Amino acid sequence: MLSTLIGSIAAICTTLAFLPQVLLTLKTRDTTGVSLVMYSVFSFGVSMWLVYGVILVEWPIIIANVITLALAMTVLTLKIRYG
Repeated sequence: MLSTLIGSIAAICTTLAFLPQVLLTLKTRDTTGVSLVMYSVFSFGVSMWLVYGVILVEWPIIIANVITLALAMTVLTLKIRYG
């Protein structure tokens, strides 16, 4: 139970950390400071965490990585679109 609580808190914090970047990028459409390689590798890594969470049926991992992947893919898509 304690490990699930700690994992949930960690998942919430690391997921919410992406919100300012996504909101700023959506607002300004400025992606000059965003690394295409970094976001590509990061998105792949998050995808792997998601698969890992699904295999273990660990909901904090699954939910956090679904949300984080959506946020990261938003920035990655904007980077590809706006350069």
